[in-house]
Amino acid sequence: MGKIQELDTVLADQIAAGEVIERPASVVKELVENAIDAHSTRIDIMVEEAGLQEIRIIDNGDGIASDELAIAFRRHATSKIQTRRDLFRVQTMGFRGEALPSIASIADVELVSAQANQAGAMIHLRGGEVLATQAASARPGTDITVRDLFYNTPARLKYLKSPRTELSKITDLVNRLALAEPGIAFSLHHDGKEVFRTVGNGNLQQVLATIYGTKAGQKMLPLAASDPDFKITGLVSLPELTRAGRNYVTLTINQRYIRSFPLTKALIAGYGSKLMVGRYPIAVLNIELDPILVDVNVHPAKREVRLSKEEQLTALITTAVAEVIGQQNLIPDVGSQTQELVAATAPALSEVAEPTAEVTIKRPVVVPHEPVIINTKTDLASPAMQRFDQRYQAPIEEQPAPIPPSQPLQTENVALDLTTATKTGFPQLTYLAQLHGTYLLAQAADGLYIVDQHAAQERINYERYRVEIGQVSRDQQNLLQPLIFDYPLTQALQIQDHISLLAELGLELTPFGQSSFMLSSHPTWFVPGQEADTAREMIDWVLQDPKLTVANFREKTAIMMSCKRAIKANHHLTTAEAQALLAKLPTCENPFNCPHGRPVTVHLTPTDLEKLFKRIQDQHQAYADDFDTHDEE
Repeated sequence: MGKIQELDTVLADQIAAGEVIERPASVVKELVENAIDAHSTRIDIMVEEAGLQEIRIIDNGDGIASDELAIAFRRHATSKIQTRRDLFRVQTMGFRGEALPSIASIADVELVSAQANQAGAMIHLRGGEVLATQAASARPGTDITVRDLFYNTPARLKYLKSPRTELSKITDLVNRLALAEPGIAFSLHHDGKEVFRTVGNGNLQQVLATIYGTKAGQKMLPLAASDPDFKITGLVSLPELTRAGRNYVTLTINQRYIRSFPLTKALIAGYGSKLMVGRYPIAVLNIELDPILVDVNVHPAKREVRLSKEEQLTALITTAVAEVIGQQNLIPDVGSQTQELVAATAPALSEVAEPTAEVTIKRPVVVPHEPVIINTKTDLASPAMQRFDQRYQAPIEEQPAPIPPSQPLQTENVALDLTTATKTGFPQLTYLAQLHGTYLLAQAADGLYIVDQHAAQERINYERYRVEIGQVSRDQQNLLQPLIFDYPLTQALQIQDHISLLAELGLELTPFGQSSFMLSSHPTWFVPGQEADTAREMIDWVLQDPKLTVANFREKTAIMMSCKRAIKANHHLTTAEAQALLAKLPTCENPFNCPHGRPVTVHLTPTDLEKLFKRIQDQHQAYADDFDTHDEE
């Protein structure tokens, strides 16, 4: 053991910086929160090389008195905590007094500040040492520049990600701060180019639309709820507007952005079954409460908090969301989609219609229980499908006439095939009938089989597309009108890093502006009418898992293709169609489960059926019955 001694001040600050300053975004967070605490109404953030070269933040807040500049960079110096009581009623963003000395210990920092009607001053520090202090001409507010971050702690640099990733962290942080403070005008510039700007008029929905796009802003619902301890306000999205991850949920407590799994879970619970599995809403909630009910001093970076009466708060959030969603007509508005369809078809229609002709778009008439043809000529015409059909089945040249579901299926002329099971253990099934347009009833030598027709075709399709997936991207369908996808910059930067991965499967995106992408063609396997949803789902995979490999991407795509192309429930099949489906199933490598893991079929043996109809009884029941009979005698 060495001799116990007090650490050098600069070294202690560098150690503290390891807890507070993890990356450039941490610097932005601490400095912007100081600007918010200074009652700023405008905050401009400028970064160079994702913040590693320079971070500059200018605000119009209260400023710092010239005789307090040097004190501000001493450890644990703060104007926000005076007594022990203040520690338990924190109402500011920063209060620990660690940020400025920690930043100064690992960077070159220059700060110019002035208070209203007072002379300004400048202080320059490098590596925690004061190099200069002097009077300066400055407008009210603070202008702080941080250069050469981590210049004297190079070990920290190896833990940083790519410049795009670091910039996305900064952008995401500024987005959250802007959502927490819609009354402040924020701007973010990177390498001299404007990335983001809000007007600071207090309109939360306008800020959200700036970040996530106008369409998202239009599908947000205002939320307000309160009880004696908590007041909740904010916006939640309609169930039709979802994303693949929880990172579109922003929670703030007294305007402080926080992370809380219990509160996020409570928000999602409010949607109940109205959200698809694996999909999450966009939401911004601010929770106002007495500061005594929250401990913001749990984490050095103040990202996590400890709440009193957390169960009461989660119940209030769930109830509030459920009430807001329950009051809405959740049938998606197709008006805008119809307008887009008209716009997309207008050029083509103008070529065949008279200039004054009135174009009427008619919706298809859906006949209840109309038979669905599984193998359409369009599918069979695809080169990939033809190669698959040649390997696994005989092509169907002509579809038999559909049998109306009101008539009994004619099965007496169908030869029974009660052969043994295939090499996978799955038997050759003989079709009997269809139940509720969803299940196929079939028999084999060992009993009755109930087959989920959707799960069965999902499995067949999956093994088909898994074989052909490498060739799918070669067959492209051009769009009459390109699709435009808008993303927050933080997600747009991730997408740019994976442009080549998306192109592997035919999703060739072209940057369209700063944070938008244009799709002018797509793979031919896309289901008509679902092009935008399918493309966005593929992009969401990348956003959800940046480490996604080509192999995993192709696996996910094959599963999605198989589901979208499979027949759904309440689709009545002809006898020939059902027989074709059952004939294909045993040829699969795994005919027992769909790609999502659900069972394809349920089996009832003759013994099971005889037990159900009490034709036979199990040994224990027979013994009990016999015992009762002797008692009666």
